[in-house]
Amino acid sequence: MYEILLVVYLIVALALIGMVLVQQGKGADMGSSFGAGASATVFGSSGAGNFMTKTTTILATVFFVLSIVLGNLTTGQIKKTDEWENLEVPPSTTAPATSDVPVSPEDNKSSDVPN
Repeated sequence: MYEILLVVYLIVALALIGMVLVQQGKGADMGSSFGAGASATVFGSSGAGNFMTKTTTILATVFFVLSIVLGNLTTGQIKKTDEWENLEVPPSTTAPATSDVPVSPEDNKSSDVPN
Protein backbone atom coordinates (compact mmCIF):
# COMPACT_ATOMS: atom_id res chain seq x y z
CA MET A 1 0.00 0.00 0.00
CA TYR A 2 2.79 2.39 0.94
CA GLU A 3 4.71 1.77 -2.28
CA ILE A 4 1.60 2.36 -4.41
CA LEU A 5 0.92 5.67 -2.67
CA LEU A 6 4.55 6.65 -3.12
CA VAL A 7 4.37 6.02 -6.89
CA VAL A 8 1.09 7.97 -7.14
CA TYR A 9 2.71 10.78 -5.14
CA LEU A 10 5.63 10.92 -7.57
CA ILE A 11 3.31 10.98 -10.60
CA VAL A 12 1.17 13.75 -9.07
CA ALA A 13 4.29 15.78 -8.24
CA LEU A 14 5.62 15.51 -11.79
CA ALA A 15 2.20 16.35 -13.27
CA LEU A 16 1.91 19.37 -10.96
CA ILE A 17 5.34 20.62 -12.02
CA GLY A 18 4.40 20.18 -15.68
CA MET A 19 1.07 21.99 -15.31
CA VAL A 20 2.69 24.95 -13.57
CA LEU A 21 5.40 25.24 -16.21
CA VAL A 22 2.96 25.03 -19.12
CA GLN A 23 0.61 27.74 -17.84
CA GLN A 24 0.85 31.25 -19.13
CA GLY A 25 1.08 34.11 -16.65
CA LYS A 26 -1.70 36.70 -16.31
CA GLY A 27 0.41 39.54 -17.61
CA ALA A 28 1.97 37.64 -20.50
CA ASP A 29 -0.41 39.00 -23.16
CA MET A 30 1.20 40.94 -25.99
CA GLY A 31 -1.10 43.93 -25.49
CA SER A 32 -0.21 44.39 -21.84
CA SER A 33 3.43 45.05 -22.61
CA PHE A 34 2.49 47.96 -24.94
CA GLY A 35 -0.02 49.56 -22.58
CA ALA A 36 -3.24 48.25 -24.16
CA GLY A 37 -6.49 47.99 -22.24
CA ALA A 38 -5.85 44.34 -21.39
CA SER A 39 -3.28 45.31 -18.78
CA ALA A 40 -6.04 46.56 -16.48
CA THR A 41 -7.26 42.99 -16.01
CA VAL A 42 -3.95 41.86 -14.52
CA PHE A 43 -4.94 43.01 -11.05
CA GLY A 44 -8.68 42.60 -11.50
CA SER A 45 -10.91 39.56 -11.11
CA SER A 46 -10.08 36.73 -13.46
CA GLY A 47 -13.39 34.87 -13.54
CA ALA A 48 -13.97 31.18 -12.97
CA GLY A 49 -10.66 29.94 -14.39
CA ASN A 50 -9.88 27.63 -17.25
CA PHE A 51 -9.09 23.92 -17.45
CA MET A 52 -5.41 24.31 -16.60
CA THR A 53 -6.09 26.40 -13.52
CA LYS A 54 -8.63 23.90 -12.20
CA THR A 55 -6.33 20.97 -12.94
CA THR A 56 -3.45 22.65 -11.13
CA THR A 57 -5.68 23.28 -8.11
CA ILE A 58 -6.83 19.66 -8.01
CA LEU A 59 -3.27 18.33 -8.42
CA ALA A 60 -2.01 20.61 -5.65
CA THR A 61 -4.78 19.43 -3.31
CA VAL A 62 -4.05 15.77 -4.07
CA PHE A 63 -0.32 16.44 -3.58
CA PHE A 64 -0.86 17.93 -0.11
CA VAL A 65 -3.29 15.21 0.96
CA LEU A 66 -0.88 12.48 -0.18
CA SER A 67 1.94 14.25 1.67
CA ILE A 68 0.00 14.10 4.92
CA VAL A 69 -1.07 10.48 4.39
CA LEU A 70 2.47 9.34 3.52
CA GLY A 71 3.85 11.24 6.50
CA ASN A 72 1.43 9.51 8.84
CA LEU A 73 2.20 6.10 7.34
CA THR A 74 5.93 6.71 7.66
CA THR A 75 5.71 7.57 11.37
CA GLY A 76 3.83 4.34 12.04
CA GLN A 77 6.48 2.13 10.49
CA ILE A 78 9.10 0.45 12.67
CA LYS A 79 12.62 0.58 11.35
CA LYS A 80 13.98 -2.88 10.63
CA THR A 81 17.59 -2.01 11.47
CA ASP A 82 18.52 0.75 13.83
CA GLU A 83 22.26 1.35 14.00
CA TRP A 84 21.94 3.50 17.13
CA GLU A 85 19.93 0.97 19.12
CA ASN A 86 22.76 -1.21 20.43
CA LEU A 87 25.89 0.80 21.15
CA GLU A 88 27.60 -1.72 23.44
CA VAL A 89 31.22 -2.51 22.69
CA PRO A 90 31.72 -6.22 22.02
CA PRO A 91 34.17 -7.89 24.39
CA SER A 92 37.66 -8.17 22.96
CA THR A 93 39.92 -11.19 23.26
CA THR A 94 43.07 -9.15 23.94
CA ALA A 95 43.97 -7.61 27.27
CA PRO A 96 43.47 -3.85 27.55
CA ALA A 97 46.51 -1.60 27.56
CA THR A 98 47.61 -0.16 30.90
CA SER A 99 48.49 3.24 29.45
CA ASP A 100 47.92 5.17 26.29
CA VAL A 101 51.58 5.49 25.31
CA PRO A 102 54.03 2.75 26.20
CA VAL A 103 57.22 4.12 27.77
CA SER A 104 60.51 2.29 27.72
CA PRO A 105 63.02 2.81 30.55
CA GLU A 106 65.55 4.46 28.21
CA ASP A 107 63.06 7.15 27.17
CA ASN A 108 62.31 7.96 30.79
CA LYS A 109 65.95 9.02 31.51
CA SER A 110 66.13 11.55 28.71
CA SER A 111 62.79 13.16 29.42
CA ASP A 112 62.39 16.92 29.65
CA VAL A 113 59.59 16.57 32.16
CA PRO A 114 60.78 16.89 35.76
CA ASN A 115 59.95 14.11 38.22
